[in-house]
Amino acid sequence: MKQGLCILLATLWITTSWATTEPYGFPIDNKFQATVLGTPEEYRADLPKKIPLKKRRITIFEDREVPEALWFDRELRYSRALQKGPAPLVFLIAGTGASYDGAKNTNMARAFYQAGFHVVSISSPTFMNFIVAASKSGVPGHAYRDAEDIYRVMERIWDTLQNRIEVTDFYVTGYSLGGFNTAFVSLLDEERQIFNFKKALLINPPVQLYNSISLLDRMLENIPGGVDNFNLFYDRLVEQVGRVYKRADTVNLGEEFLYQAFEAVNPDNEELAALIGVSFRISSANMAFTSDLMTNAGYIKPANMTFTKNTAPGELQLVAHRLGFTDFFHTYFYPHIHQQQPDISRSELVEQMSLIEIEDYLKNSPKIEVMHNQDDIILEQGEIDFFPRVFGERAKIYPIGGHCGNMDYRDNVDHMVKVFTQ
Repeated sequence: MKQGLCILLATLWITTSWATTEPYGFPIDNKFQATVLGTPEEYRADLPKKIPLKKRRITIFEDREVPEALWFDRELRYSRALQKGPAPLVFLIAGTGASYDGAKNTNMARAFYQAGFHVVSISSPTFMNFIVAASKSGVPGHAYRDAEDIYRVMERIWDTLQNRIEVTDFYVTGYSLGGFNTAFVSLLDEERQIFNFKKALLINPPVQLYNSISLLDRMLENIPGGVDNFNLFYDRLVEQVGRVYKRADTVNLGEEFLYQAFEAVNPDNEELAALIGVSFRISSANMAFTSDLMTNAGYIKPANMTFTKNTAPGELQLVAHRLGFTDFFHTYFYPHIHQQQPDISRSELVEQMSLIEIEDYLKNSPKIEVMHNQDDIILEQGEIDFFPRVFGERAKIYPIGGHCGNMDYRDNVDHMVKVFTQ
């Protein structure tokens, strides 16, 4: 049950004069509840239940040496849904710690396939399988280098498809960190011109990565007793969630399960923030531990410790869960980058890992659009203003929805598809 909830949680994640004035019927105005619960079934877009979505594997680095404990991630997993005739192709990039086949990517795939697109879904560069199989450095988090890794994956997948299908145009989109990645992938494509993306759509991206990861780390302060009680809070959550399915034969680890779990726990806003913090902490722990195994840097696992496929994580897992995104940045990520770029300071690296770094490109590229929520919990106060200021009419800002909570809402899905079809 614990492992199942880890997988589930790891896939998660005021009106002003410029916000949309059109009637907006998303039913949850609490930003924490919207983030956790997503869109209720009766408010979701009408999408096909099934599309010809096929899961595939591909080798990105032929000569890659993979630690024994990570042998099962040697090949990159992704999915595709292909039209029978000529069609545009859209690449979907998942959010922080999320897989190519998570609920949000899958629903986007259904929407775009229904609209007549070939669809290719890719995991986040912070997802364990991507780190092992597709990250050149094994250390995710660098905006430009992650974009190069994603672009390489896109090229390899396209190599397998170009003799099988006819593509009329290429598009790219992603949500959360995947939306952030999309901006830098589009910028890289201006140089490489392999795809010449006709349009790129950023969905709920952070403005400055460091600000957003700091916010997510601080949400764990809402755990009674603080982060020191992470394990007690987590165990209590598992126990309470388990009661939802105490009479069931199987557990469906999807959004409906999360909704029922929410009803079982009935958390207040502080506990909701803690729950969101826990989900992202699990993502950061998985990312950091996987990266550490790939580089043998000694961040979590002692460098002289042998770790095999039969080794139990034990105390290492507890250590990983105590380390947040900001710990990863200061203790592991920055030293890794500084070793290669001795002249770069922490503050300079923080500034580089932001959309502000490529503001001129975003402002002057008519093919890039953004969808966002004014109450998004991963944005610092005032950061939402960046999008209408930079994107102008290419920014669609909804008044509510939390962080990606309204992605499946019918109005949002309609707008998402229209960005690429009109």
